[in-house]
Amino acid sequence: MNKYGAEFIGTFWLVLGGCGSAVLAAAFPEVGIGLAGVSLAFGLTVLTMAYAIGHISGCHLNPAVSIGLWAGGRFPANQLLPYIAAQVLGGLAAGGVLYLIATGKAGFDLAGGFASNGFGEHSPGLYSMQAALVTEIVMTMMFLIVILGATDKRAPQGFAPIAIGLCLTLIHLISIPVTNTSVNPARSTAVALYVGDWAVAQLWLFWVAPIVGAILGARIYRFIGCEK
Repeated sequence: MNKYGAEFIGTFWLVLGGCGSAVLAAAFPEVGIGLAGVSLAFGLTVLTMAYAIGHISGCHLNPAVSIGLWAGGRFPANQLLPYIAAQVLGGLAAGGVLYLIATGKAGFDLAGGFASNGFGEHSPGLYSMQAALVTEIVMTMMFLIVILGATDKRAPQGFAPIAIGLCLTLIHLISIPVTNTSVNPARSTAVALYVGDWAVAQLWLFWVAPIVGAILGARIYRFIGCEK
């Protein structure tokens, strides 16, 4: 149970830190952190939690990562569902806390998106469903390649959290305009269920694409990273 508790806390922090920065700080008058700040916030949540709970649960914080690690031969199948449940519940708890904070400001409206992921008219840059699908698959694929490579026993030890956190930062820098960046079904679900309506209707893509991308990334790393 300590592993599942760690995944709950870790995903809670990821959603609160990442989505919280987008909802509360991204466009704050005059001192808003902007897209670069939000990207860094997501990376920092993973980096800090990797050092805090990596030795307990592996610090997945993401159903796609858990599935990708399983596909890469690094994670047992019998722990997949409990991990995913803990991640989704941790994200939803953070979404609830963020909602309580955000609604404390006069004029707050969920119609603003609440950091939800979307495509078409709900994409920050009005990108199509096809563009969103390709983006989420490719970004998650690269994320898994970095995760598997950085945590390989042959890689320099102790630096994996830095590489993984910076990778997630880069992913956000690239893809926020397209989908608001998911690469994490738990993160998407955590805010979509509070928005409802279109956010829930489009949520399927932010489960399917990251999982497909994660499996592809795991397969690619097993090919390029195997010892000859």
